[in-house]
Amino acid sequence: MSIDSEVKMSLPSPPAPGDTPPAPRRRRRGRIIVSATAYLITFVILFPLLWIALLSFRTNDTILNHPFSLTHLTTANYAQALQTLNLLVMYRNTLILAVVSVTIGLVISYLAAFALTRMVFRSGRRRTQNTLRFYFLTGLAVPVYVLLFPVYRLDITFGLFGTYFALILPYIAVTIPFNILLLTGFLRDFPEEIEQAAVMDGAGLWRMAWKVVFPLMRPVVATLAILNVIYVWNEFPFAVTLINDPGLTTVSLGVSQFQGVYSVDYGAMMASAVLVLLPQLAIYAAFQKQVIAGMTAGAVR
Repeated sequence: MSIDSEVKMSLPSPPAPGDTPPAPRRRRRGRIIVSATAYLITFVILFPLLWIALLSFRTNDTILNHPFSLTHLTTANYAQALQTLNLLVMYRNTLILAVVSVTIGLVISYLAAFALTRMVFRSGRRRTQNTLRFYFLTGLAVPVYVLLFPVYRLDITFGLFGTYFALILPYIAVTIPFNILLLTGFLRDFPEEIEQAAVMDGAGLWRMAWKVVFPLMRPVVATLAILNVIYVWNEFPFAVTLINDPGLTTVSLGVSQFQGVYSVDYGAMMASAVLVLLPQLAIYAAFQKQVIAGMTAGAVR
């Protein structure tokens, strides 16, 4: 046997036309598993929403006896919900609470986060900053509704019960810990060269905070604004406890009006829930890019 024939015999044979290399086959199998898992998670998330939408077109009898049936659909529940609920008043009250509480909460949170990450305390140590930061973040570990009764007593004492401020102040306090957590994480990775250039140009502390740093934090601020608005939109325990005026009814309180002492109008309740969910879905659909950008901002410096 010649040397050339030995070399040819030692070389690997080319793959057959129908064969697939092992590595691409494994990658394709991995993509299929990931895609199937993503579709399954999406279905699990969307199923309750789709079921609510289906039940909103059913009568109470069919909801209790045949909840998954697609026959005998009706729009009477929406007519009853629109007739019973004063949607304009509910949306107005909720928007007022959301705009005022979210705006004030973001301003306080940004100033606190800027002070914790940029200002130097007289002691010259970071222990004070870390102590204050952990103090604010402690609010994330405390169940919010444990403080429901103390907040109720404070509103009674200061004469705020049954007013907008009875809800605005708790909403501000509830959103501050998470806001500071996200803002401080972003500011710690914020390029210091930008602030140094602003100082060299003669910018003061206040101007640097609002004219230089704050405009570059729009993704994070937009994300926090959207999440806080959604929280205020869906919040129920504080609203049902601290509001007793029908003229101040929020959208979450409006849904509960179809639940009586001895009976529940499930169809009208589902219809009103759909009416409450539609604005939230529209907000997420319109600002989903901002939410994703804000949540990932600061992850890569």
